[in-house]
Amino acid sequence: MTASLLKRFLTYQKERYPFIGYFFLIGSFSFSAVAYSRICRGLTEFVSLDKFAVCIFNTISLFFILRILDEFKDQEDDRKYRSYLPVPRGLISLTELKCIGLATLALQLIVTLIFFPKMLLLLAMVYAYLFFMSKEFFVKAWLKRNQFWYVTSHMLIIPLVDVFASGFDWLLEGEQAPIGLLFFFAVSFMNGIVLEIGRKIKAPEQEEEGVLSYTYQLGTKRAAAFWIVILVITLLLAYIASYFAGHAYTSYVALTSIFVLCAVPAILFLKKQTAKNAKFIEYGSALWTFAMYLILGGIPMLISLFK
Repeated sequence: MTASLLKRFLTYQKERYPFIGYFFLIGSFSFSAVAYSRICRGLTEFVSLDKFAVCIFNTISLFFILRILDEFKDQEDDRKYRSYLPVPRGLISLTELKCIGLATLALQLIVTLIFFPKMLLLLAMVYAYLFFMSKEFFVKAWLKRNQFWYVTSHMLIIPLVDVFASGFDWLLEGEQAPIGLLFFFAVSFMNGIVLEIGRKIKAPEQEEEGVLSYTYQLGTKRAAAFWIVILVITLLLAYIASYFAGHAYTSYVALTSIFVLCAVPAILFLKKQTAKNAKFIEYGSALWTFAMYLILGGIPMLISLFK
């Protein structure tokens, strides 16, 4: 990167993919996926540091590549309705992002090939799905008309990355993936839905032409109620995942407590549809996702390590 491009890229990532924030969110995601797999297999020790380092590098960079692909996929709508974003306002070009994305992909392949070539098959699976996502599965118009299938098809990338991350345990050790992982993957998928809906619940004065929001599609109060329903479904799946991991009753108490805390903003929004309450739903979505991963895998593994 030239000095100018580096400076512009740092501004771009701050707005569109803040690496520091994603390091903690996706780091907990990766740690918990690996930890949950090992807990289900009855192990109390974590994977080696080199495995975890490669795992985190790959998962963070995979979601970064997804961010770049979304810039291409959404370029027409961004140019028309969101001229304030980095690409349409000219901060950085799609060509520059393409080069950065290809360099990131090449680095992923090199690192994985050198250290853990056995993971290439799972990585290729994620690449294939990213490709089809970038092409809207070749049914772009249909997906735009059917929002449920649009969201479902795009959120499936999260459990797929989970499969890849957890593979640093079971696949590299030549073991079968534990049954409990199916429910962990289901929780990951639902967490994606929680985040997706939570960040697109808007107060009436926040609605923008051409910008999708669930409050516009479903109605202000119905969108918040629907988000609570999704939260409940995720909670139930988390209970089942906890059961397969053999967690103590304190995990169920923690899950329930986080659910109540995160549901409060949506309840407040049902009573008063303000921008502040809408923002708290978005914060609640992030907190829920972060806490969910830690409760299911991260914290139990840390407790085992420090015993």
